[in-house]
Amino acid sequence: MSRRPMINGAGPADFLRSVEPGTRVVARHRVPGGFSDALGYLRTCDGDECEIDTRRGTVVVPLANVVAAKQVPEPPARRTG
Repeated sequence: MSRRPMINGAGPADFLRSVEPGTRVVARHRVPGGFSDALGYLRTCDGDECEIDTRRGTVVVPLANVVAAKQVPEPPARRTG
């Protein structure tokens, strides 16, 4: 993931605000001691924060802490057998 992807001159927080809920995204954000990635489906995004449904539960990400974000493809189908 690039450090600060730009979509039509917009930053990563603007990208998250513009994406439709239900879109699969990854958002890299600052946390105490470093960075963390939230990978999952965008639930909501308002002026200050977004909620991303991940495998481990819903993550609330303050948009002021987002340093990179992008849409990602659906996960591969699980193998059976």
